[in-house]
Amino acid sequence: MVRVSAGARLHFGFQNLSLAHDRLYGGVGVGLAEPRVAVRAEPAAAVSVDAAADAIPAVGGDERADRDAARRYAERAADALDVPGAHVTVERALPRHVGLGSGTQLALATYAAVARANDVAPRPREHAPVLGRGGRSGVGVATFETGGFVVDAGHPTARFTTSEPARGEWETPPVVARHALPDDWRFLLVVPDADAGRNGDAEAESMRSVVERADGGVADAVAGALTRTLLPAAATDDRQRFADGVRELGRRNGAWYADEQGGVFRPPVGELVDALSRSDAVGGVGQSSWGPAVYALTDTDHVDAALDAARDALDAAGVDGDTTAVAPANTGARVTE
Repeated sequence: MVRVSAGARLHFGFQNLSLAHDRLYGGVGVGLAEPRVAVRAEPAAAVSVDAAADAIPAVGGDERADRDAARRYAERAADALDVPGAHVTVERALPRHVGLGSGTQLALATYAAVARANDVAPRPREHAPVLGRGGRSGVGVATFETGGFVVDAGHPTARFTTSEPARGEWETPPVVARHALPDDWRFLLVVPDADAGRNGDAEAESMRSVVERADGGVADAVAGALTRTLLPAAATDDRQRFADGVRELGRRNGAWYADEQGGVFRPPVGELVDALSRSDAVGGVGQSSWGPAVYALTDTDHVDAALDAARDALDAAGVDGDTTAVAPANTGARVTE
């Protein structure tokens, strides 16, 4: 029996969504120590999947959807690895479609568990496309492998444009920068009780619409924030400058998505971001992927004040939700046998 556990990830945004530039996408994000997905597998003559009774989180939870997804990933993994199968149990799942990378982490954890259960070395970067992951963004694959703050190279514009290639017919974007983050940094997570972020066909259609009309000038501004603020701050452990860079990159990305999601941030995220941005306990407030998860950066000395600010922000927006503060993950998935 083998168990694979992987942390969530935050997606701060993309480097470019304009067809006017040579490369599209180029994800920027960070691995988190919590919350986590955990998958157990044992060798078997075929694929079978179940879920522990308490595996599915209360927020964004859907037991049948997680179990069906795990079965789909396990079947694809068995085919890619040329193994007969495995009995897979989903022990813990991430909230689905809230901006924490639930799909990619479940896919890769399931894949790695099936591989290890059959005494095969997993190759997540190679096989992520077969699983249907690592397409537009390679952040989730990179954080599964190594954790840390990561930047990927995106795709050549001529290869991966408004319509993604068929599953398995792309390569996971390579990592062009990766930095471990200080152990005393904390990411505040606020997940309001709101509709799920876009996913599947709806996400693909929205991305197609965004890319077709994206302003290339925004990409130039994003590049400045990334190279002159965010990357130097990550290399020098400068929390304030890192927060400044994250904030700038997130808002620039929001300009691309404004027509699709109803503003720089989707409702009710905009109200939460505005309220949190007034707190001295946090910086770098933004929306992860399509949301509704909101993140902000703080440290161990200011966690209590940050959590108070998060609860106040939810109250001000008139919504319920979950709040927590988690450490960055500077290592990848954990495997125990």
